[in-house]
Amino acid sequence: ASLFTDRAISYRNLQGFGHLDVALSIGVQLMVRSDIGGSGVMFSIDTETGFPRAVLINAAWGLGENVVQGAVTPDEYQVFKPFLDDPKLMPIIEKRIGAKEIKMIYAEGGAAKTRNVPTSQKEKESFVLSDPEIIELARMAKTIEEHYGRPMDMEWARDGITGDIYIVQARPETVQSRAQAGAMKRFSINRHGPELLRGISVGSAVAAGTTCLIESVQDIDKFVEGAILVTTQTDPDWVPIMKKARAIITDSGGRTSHAAIVSRELGVPAIVGCGNATHILHDQQEVTVDCSQGDEGIIYDGLAEYTEEEIDIANVPETRTKVMLNLANPATSARWWRLPADGVGLARMEFVINNAVIAHPLALLNFDKLESAEDRAVIERLTHGYEDKAQFFVDTLARGLSRIAALLYPNRVIVRMSDFKSNEYAELVGGRQFEPDEENPMLGFRGASRYYSESFRPAFALECRAIAKLRDEMGFRNVTIMIPFCRTPEEADRVLEVLKENGLERGKDGLEVYVMCEIPSNVILAEDFARRFDGFSIGSNDLTQLTLGVDRDSGALAELFDESNPAVKWMIRTVIEKAHGAGSHVGLCGQAPSNDPHFARFLVEAGIDSISVTPDSFLAVKQNVAEAEAKAKG
Repeated sequence: ASLFTDRAISYRNLQGFGHLDVALSIGVQLMVRSDIGGSGVMFSIDTETGFPRAVLINAAWGLGENVVQGAVTPDEYQVFKPFLDDPKLMPIIEKRIGAKEIKMIYAEGGAAKTRNVPTSQKEKESFVLSDPEIIELARMAKTIEEHYGRPMDMEWARDGITGDIYIVQARPETVQSRAQAGAMKRFSINRHGPELLRGISVGSAVAAGTTCLIESVQDIDKFVEGAILVTTQTDPDWVPIMKKARAIITDSGGRTSHAAIVSRELGVPAIVGCGNATHILHDQQEVTVDCSQGDEGIIYDGLAEYTEEEIDIANVPETRTKVMLNLANPATSARWWRLPADGVGLARMEFVINNAVIAHPLALLNFDKLESAEDRAVIERLTHGYEDKAQFFVDTLARGLSRIAALLYPNRVIVRMSDFKSNEYAELVGGRQFEPDEENPMLGFRGASRYYSESFRPAFALECRAIAKLRDEMGFRNVTIMIPFCRTPEEADRVLEVLKENGLERGKDGLEVYVMCEIPSNVILAEDFARRFDGFSIGSNDLTQLTLGVDRDSGALAELFDESNPAVKWMIRTVIEKAHGAGSHVGLCGQAPSNDPHFARFLVEAGIDSISVTPDSFLAVKQNVAEAEAKAKG
């Protein structure tokens, strides 16, 4: 019987189950015609980070075996669970289309009951699930998780005739739910060779070594222990050598494929769905597998230099001063969910625009007027499936920011509206046609001055639409917006009016609007700015630069750039006093409190309300702030 196949015996040995403690059962189920519909795998937890408030769904055309075995690179969706009880919200925080190279259908005649056929170009380019279907599946995952009282691993199928969706299997998730709550590891690549390939990362580790290229399970006896396994895909027969691998690379598969699930269980970093790894890489090649960059894994040529750091979050001190996070990359944000941070003090919109939208907003709005044929071709590829190219900007920006907003919900997340300089905006696809050539972009057409200008106002309206979608359609009312480089109170009035015109009225539906304090005028006229904004966030880099008259990018003047200079400290202390006098919140975004315990003590003594730092500095800053508060109490 199949209870005692080699595969079943090996699995029970691996898991520590007694061979006579299990039994076979016979299930009677309705046949779901997913061969002409779609199917996939779903987890009620983020499989890579253990973030417990996300549902992860993989989907492909046809029967689900290809998703499980990793024979296809599926679509991937993520949904924020806490909002699923509200029927008015659509909290889909990630949608990524997969290649879906083949689909499994029922065979007609012959010994084989199923066969794989190529998917059509339309199927490759289309999402398997609609947004309502994604939400329906996520609600099922939430219900099943609540029933069993633990994170779950599920398989689903959609009937191609009726359109009904069924759960065909549910079992406990076995990796992240068992992870240690008080320990984290952080890997950092220092130096690396040329990039060879990209794929879907599994885990967050880095591994360097020599490849062992094996394309058939018949050749697994040739695997060299400690090598990096490179293959097309895996199934349970590959487990014996997967346990011996330093890392795993596959051509096909998604985050819920066999290769990904087993790699996760074994604690082995893997990059799946690379497309052509078995063609690009050769046997006995030295490479580095980097899964530390978030959702996307990178394979570098050669043995990179990297560091591994243990992060202990078991004993973090309590502080009166809120310590928040600076975040930019949505793909890596979820790994920090275990940090006991008080929110996100700075979410940089520019990262999402630069890395996900990629195109200049005015190039999307004026696509028919683009002069560059190359830019038009790139934008056509980026916006495939969108009749309205501007909507691509809105959806992509909203989804990117939603992953950051979800991280520490319901704590405040401060999203800074775009603060590209003109030279930086020009680097976006189609950007050079719409950007001025400025001698000094740092002090030029940036921040607030763009938002009400006739030339950029339509682009800013897209940012506003994205924030409105994020708050109203997706449900992230914890998002506060922040205006950068606002030079005068009169300019503030103009920006607030444009925000209101675009559906973002300060005070309506709890919307708070902050201002960056990074210009001396923000300090000098702090009372006037406080009447217009709900809070200040001190940008210590620009404030230091403009107070001391030092170019922060100048190597020749580096020793003069000092956030602890008495003039800069006077600016910080003064704005805190003035803002508190007007009843406004004041925070600071910068690294000085982590690098210098004395600076942390100065901020605490000055009465700062919050400090926002990069995640890897969080524990050091929290400790410095706790010590400073203890000393202040005497």
